[in-house]
Amino acid sequence: MSRMRDFFASRVHSFRHAFRGWGHVLRTQRNAWIHAVISTLVILLAWWLRLPVRDWAVLFVTIALVWTAEFINTALEAVVDLASPQQHPLAKTGKDVGAAAVLIAALTAVLVGVLILGPPLWEKIKVYIAQ
Repeated sequence: MSRMRDFFASRVHSFRHAFRGWGHVLRTQRNAWIHAVISTLVILLAWWLRLPVRDWAVLFVTIALVWTAEFINTALEAVVDLASPQQHPLAKTGKDVGAAAVLIAALTAVLVGVLILGPPLWEKIKVYIAQ
């Protein structure tokens, strides 16, 4: 029984660390708030459009991709700052590449959003215009 209790206790600690990291990103990264607002708007728009389940799945995976890139970029920046407190060209390169990963994820999310949300949104807009 002790093993099982230790297992669950360690999982609880792991979740605490993960949520602490999530809170850190939201407190310290301005772009995370942009991701949060856009994620919320996309979810509300998808709900309003009554998208099929498969489209929801693609949207959630895409949103998770952007958030994951942001979290990894934040972790990378922290580690680079720790390893190289002084400015160094390689530290700058590491941070720039991390930021590029977030940009690629965000641009991909925009494309996925347009492809999934665009057609049903256009249909709704045409209905409102026709009235």
